[in-house]
Amino acid sequence: MHPATRKALYRRLQAANPEPTTELLYETPFELLVAVMLSAHTTDKAVNVATRKLFPVANTPEAIFKLGEEGVKPYLKTVGLYNAKTKNLIGLCKQLLELHGGQVPADREALEALPGVGRKTASVVLNTVFGHTEIAVDTHIFRVANRTGLAPGKTPLAVEEALVRNTPDEFKLNAHHWLLLHGRYVCTARLPACPKCIIKDLCEYPDKTPAPKLKKSDAPVAHPRSSAVRQKRRVAARLMPVRLK
Repeated sequence: MHPATRKALYRRLQAANPEPTTELLYETPFELLVAVMLSAHTTDKAVNVATRKLFPVANTPEAIFKLGEEGVKPYLKTVGLYNAKTKNLIGLCKQLLELHGGQVPADREALEALPGVGRKTASVVLNTVFGHTEIAVDTHIFRVANRTGLAPGKTPLAVEEALVRNTPDEFKLNAHHWLLLHGRYVCTARLPACPKCIIKDLCEYPDKTPAPKLKKSDAPVAHPRSSAVRQKRRVAARLMPVRLK
């Protein structure tokens, strides 16, 4: 992809979503670290279901470690591979307490040394919490980078290196979130919503979805009924009678 095309692509994603962020629910660096670690091989929605129950009870390394594996496990049953993740979470908390004073470290080596934390999790935490220009590559970003021609690569690491190398500096901080959300909601795996995609003319994917097939798309942008329903609700709300005190 030509550098000018790449820059135009990011500009459009930025215009559509100037301040993107993760869809995982969190309030502290530790909560985000836990949520991202739990999100491996499962959806953000499933993780949020779990953490909505866990965090009000225990949301610090001390509190979760005190619960122990048997105490934590019931909260994580909506999360894939929850047995292994429960063990990793307790190990993670123990290591944070012993080596980092209960705080989330701000460097990759220390993060990746924690149980259950790999390169992707470390990159998300460094980017979202500490403002590092890391571009974590998950399934969605891997797909978008290869389909569009933005950063082709045969492995997640190859794609990450290409994105870091080719993404203009002004877009690096938010590139992860833009590409992830685009892959999750527009450039979906089974039936990408190409006719309604804001970067379709910049995309190099040769097998774009034709318009007649969009009714079957899982992408929210491909369902005009959603906006129609929202509009009806807004109209109904305006027509509701005002209660006088």
